[in-house]
Amino acid sequence: MKINPKHGIDKLLFGMKQNDVTALYGKPDRNYKDEDDNVIFAYNKLKMRLTFYKEEELKLGYIVASSPELELFGYKLINRKISEVKKDLVTKGITKFTQEEFDTFENYFNEENWIIFQTEFDEVVKFEIGAIINQKDEFDWKFTKK
Repeated sequence: MKINPKHGIDKLLFGMKQNDVTALYGKPDRNYKDEDDNVIFAYNKLKMRLTFYKEEELKLGYIVASSPELELFGYKLINRKISEVKKDLVTKGITKFTQEEFDTFENYFNEENWIIFQTEFDEVVKFEIGAIINQKDEFDWKFTKK
């Protein structure tokens, strides 16, 4: 599954509505609301959790994924050492990361592309990507109805 920085993952584009996603991937394995009343779709087979923002007309704005099939610029991510992943990303100009630690987990956040690599024991276990906020402080939605 190809990660498209600032756009989404695979066929998913930020700004899609729930029916756009179910047309592509079918009914989610789980469908619930979080504490902010955002709608969450979870797809077990894809190993993805999708967040549709309530305050943005329930548009897809955030994806959390842990599939070993994830690729960024042709590089696999999951179960690889973070140092190797970061070295690969330098070749694509992605060099700035803010690092946070929680117990045995560490997050490596790149604000420019709104991506997070979550590691445990120095290996990437989860990847997160969010819709970009533009200069006008609005979401830069990539999905447009045809």
